[in-house]
Amino acid sequence: MSKFKWLLLTVIMAAMPIGCATINPQAGKPMPGFAEGTRILFQGDSITDGNRGRSADLNHILGHGYQALIASRIGADLPDRHLLFMNRGISGNTVSALAHRWQTDTLDLKPDLLSILIGVNDLNLGVSAVQYEQQYDQLLAETVKALPNVRLVLCEPFGLPVGEKKTNWEKYRDQIAGRVAIVNQLGEKYHAPVVHFQKLFEDATKRAPAEYWIWDGIHPTYAGHQLMADEWVRAMQAYWPK
Repeated sequence: MSKFKWLLLTVIMAAMPIGCATINPQAGKPMPGFAEGTRILFQGDSITDGNRGRSADLNHILGHGYQALIASRIGADLPDRHLLFMNRGISGNTVSALAHRWQTDTLDLKPDLLSILIGVNDLNLGVSAVQYEQQYDQLLAETVKALPNVRLVLCEPFGLPVGEKKTNWEKYRDQIAGRVAIVNQLGEKYHAPVVHFQKLFEDATKRAPAEYWIWDGIHPTYAGHQLMADEWVRAMQAYWPK
């Protein structure tokens, strides 16, 4: 694609609505997952980390990305509910890495709603699908035991054929599909909504090239993060409609 065509595409896409475009729970369906004083925690790897701050600086504390978009929109729309959004994603984490810090970074924070996005690093580091499922299942079992009233939101790992991921993409795509299936099985087991990110991004490539949504095959662009935020809220509203 020529530089001129790419620039033209960027200008056109910038003017187009992205996904649901506006996350506005008051304008649409209610947000039952966000009752008065709800504590919402995002957990995961670099996609969730988003270069978040490690201090009390509220300008940077959630980092950038889907989690910040969700928190900023819902927080602005529902100020009367006094919601608390937290982010403890850490770049490079696998399920086993989450487990090592789970007590301090999750259970001790006592979230009412816990959103988890994990799996790409497990795949890239050669963790088998069987190990991934066992470790993830154990982590969730420990969570609901310690926090019996917690609402879980499980997010699918995802990827697109960009950069190095173009090499042997079909094989990599099959491996992602295996992890996606596991997350959906766990969602059913733990009565949690699953956010279907892989299909979301694959469908998005019908509107613009894969590079527009995920710049390196793994990490979303700003447009990709907006897609994720919109889909996360849609999944919440669909699973808890009342």
